[in-house]
Amino acid sequence: MSDAATPEVLRAAARSAAMAADRPSATSAYRKLLQRLPDDTEALNYLAVASLASGDPVGARLLLEQAMLASPADATTRKNLGLALLHEKRADEAEAVLRPALVEYPDFHAARLYLGTALEQQGRRRDAVAAYLQALTGAQAGGEWVDSGTTPAALAPAVKHALHFVRDHYPAVLQALVDPLEHRHGTQAMARLRRCLAGYLGDRSVAPASPDQRPTFLFFPDLPSPPIFDGNLFPWHAELEARTPFLKTELLRILAEDAGLVPFLGEPPPGMKSEYLAGNAGRPQWDGFFFHRHGRRNDANCRRAPDTAAALDAAPIVRIPGHAPEALFSVLGAGSHILPHTGVTNTRVVTHLPLLVPGDCTLRVAKQRHDWQEGHCVTFDDTFEHEAWNNSHRTRVVLLFDVWNPYLTDVECAGITELVRTIGDLKGDQL
Repeated sequence: MSDAATPEVLRAAARSAAMAADRPSATSAYRKLLQRLPDDTEALNYLAVASLASGDPVGARLLLEQAMLASPADATTRKNLGLALLHEKRADEAEAVLRPALVEYPDFHAARLYLGTALEQQGRRRDAVAAYLQALTGAQAGGEWVDSGTTPAALAPAVKHALHFVRDHYPAVLQALVDPLEHRHGTQAMARLRRCLAGYLGDRSVAPASPDQRPTFLFFPDLPSPPIFDGNLFPWHAELEARTPFLKTELLRILAEDAGLVPFLGEPPPGMKSEYLAGNAGRPQWDGFFFHRHGRRNDANCRRAPDTAAALDAAPIVRIPGHAPEALFSVLGAGSHILPHTGVTNTRVVTHLPLLVPGDCTLRVAKQRHDWQEGHCVTFDDTFEHEAWNNSHRTRVVLLFDVWNPYLTDVECAGITELVRTIGDLKGDQL
């Protein structure tokens, strides 16, 4: 190639050689490009990665520091500089370089993978588990890092190490949560929570007795398991039911204003039907007016229905930061059918206070059927397969919210709160 070649020609030649895995030609072209454009981020990064591959992390770092000066916000440069610093065992500096890239690009899985290495090198086992777990699950959710064919060769050793690290240390991180509770309250008080955790971690002996009960996330063993609970277990039902006229007045005003309702399941992709919803009278409808969602209070909606918000505040709803409560007016349109499905965990159970119930509206939980009656609460375990119909020509609405399973102790509820919150923090998601 002529020394008089333009930067554009040099860049094209370098990229073509790199794509063909012709490292000598790519290196030569990028070096010539760098002579023309000393701060070219692409050339600096390629040459730095080549230096790392040849065992020269210091040389790589110097090139990447130059790239950082030219483009301090470039996420790829930050990822590569973090890797170079890790090769030099400068883990705290690597962490400081990598974190800003992840703030800007939370789905930059390779950067998060290297952050896990930085945290591991610092001896921060729990933080390393979180970073590795989030990198792995995030990448695999997008079809990456599933097998050798979906994992870049340069990343394969780090991915394999992360998998082994999570396998070896994730259980211990979670089990450590139970230790202080067990120390305070005794082994017997924590026995069921220990078994719950064992089941979550893969002990197949911890499983529901009924094939109709299929929690999608967390099963708590040794609880009595009625699909629909006896109302006498919930003495606060009566106080809530007494507020029905006030709550119904607020609901009717909200429905008349036709604002604030959102599809409970979100909008399906264009041309796709929801796997949870069907209808026999036009397009099915299942909407929610949320007072709380994923543990976050909707202050605007609470102000629009203050009596309902106060009733929820007085009820023993589950409160787990980032995860619960979930509380809403659940609006099921005429002719709509919520198809059979199961909930996430039997540690919390679902309460309905029916506010608008036309005829021919039914809830099925396992083999039990329940016809809603306005002003009369029903509480059920949604980890049993359940479905709901509105076969009428009018809208059905219930106030829906979660409460603790009545067969749990206060100590167990505290342990579950900490366990769920920690799993969510480690996975970086909501359950």
